[in-house]
Amino acid sequence: MSTLQFETNALHAGHDVTQTGGTRAVPIYQTTSYVFNNADHAANLFSLKELGFIYTRLNNPTNQILQERLAALEGGVGAVVFASGTAAISTGLLTLLRAGDHIVASSSLYGGTYNLLKVTLPRLGITTTFVDSSDPENFGKAVQENTRAFFAESLGNPKLDVLDLENISSEAKKAKVPFIVDNTVATPSLLNPIEYGANIVIHSLTKYIGGQGNSLGGVIVDAGNFDWDNGKFPEFTEPSAGYHGLKYYETLGAASFTFKLILEGLRDFGGALSPTNAFQIIQGLETLPVRIQKHSENALELAKWLQEQDEVAWVNYPGLEGNKYKALADKYLPKGQSGIVTFGAKKGYEAAKTIADNTKLFSLLANIGDTKSLIIHPASTTHQQLSDEEQEATGVTQDLIRLSVGLENVEDLKSDLKEAFKAVNLLVIQE
Repeated sequence: MSTLQFETNALHAGHDVTQTGGTRAVPIYQTTSYVFNNADHAANLFSLKELGFIYTRLNNPTNQILQERLAALEGGVGAVVFASGTAAISTGLLTLLRAGDHIVASSSLYGGTYNLLKVTLPRLGITTTFVDSSDPENFGKAVQENTRAFFAESLGNPKLDVLDLENISSEAKKAKVPFIVDNTVATPSLLNPIEYGANIVIHSLTKYIGGQGNSLGGVIVDAGNFDWDNGKFPEFTEPSAGYHGLKYYETLGAASFTFKLILEGLRDFGGALSPTNAFQIIQGLETLPVRIQKHSENALELAKWLQEQDEVAWVNYPGLEGNKYKALADKYLPKGQSGIVTFGAKKGYEAAKTIADNTKLFSLLANIGDTKSLIIHPASTTHQQLSDEEQEATGVTQDLIRLSVGLENVEDLKSDLKEAFKAVNLLVIQE
């Protein structure tokens, strides 16, 4: 499959029809467990002398096909799927890090991820320094003796800042730590962070990859390009007390992190993806290349239209001429800049909420990446738990409205927003 193009792999990678009874569609293996041939077969599976299926918390044939397909699309040596994007992030970090470790992260993160790093992980002894990611050197300047990872979003949500992945990865190499990139908004169809030096790539499969708003899921893709034997990660080089003295790097080499995610992350934290959800996500993944192009086209046209509206104070979309991230978008996202647009309501906080309240096609809900268009006011919802300073660092202002632009006719979307703007004007008249 390595010689096939992206669109072909999105449809075929990981699925050998001769191994699934000739089924053209990927089957749903809705089972908790698997019958062993005999006691020796069972023992060999548990000792890793043979690879196979043991229990769906660890692995499942439907999930395996999804994992192999996503690894092929991102250019990794392996992938592991989880019950949600958040489960992928938290399990990945807890599998990699220990109490006393430190992360350097971009400040422009999704609110839930920011809260995980800022509030929850410190209770477990893992701390984070947040940096302005517009200057890659800020990552290097924040490195401490105990720093063990860099974390960033390739396209920030909702700040929509395009990161200079190549230069941040250079800083990670100097620090001898893995560079973890959440690539949810861009998707592998528009950007492959591994090509620019990323070591680990994460997605919320709930968003564009699934694309239908019907199934939660997450994935970690292991690039297989990090040197775990550099002295900073003894869990990869010393015998594992939790797995029969296994030395991950010595035994598994480039796929060490992939197997550690399964053998420790899924085994101990249990955030396994449902096979039914995996099936639904596979259906969405098959049309990702077509959908993300239309999302991008609609978003760009709508962003240009918003710039002309009297009720709008500002518009942010990386594909716009004059946008501060346009040059980086040209480098990293030349095929399209995805489907998220943010803009400011000219009359501020209450006006932004009023607009969100009065759309009909744009659904007011907390998600992105659906085929249907979505709207939300982050300051009062997804980022309300953050202080004003933290909101500003993540790119959230009181007047900001986030649009997830769907696949509807863009003229209908313009009309929907125009009607919502009328509600703001009426509100001002009444006041």
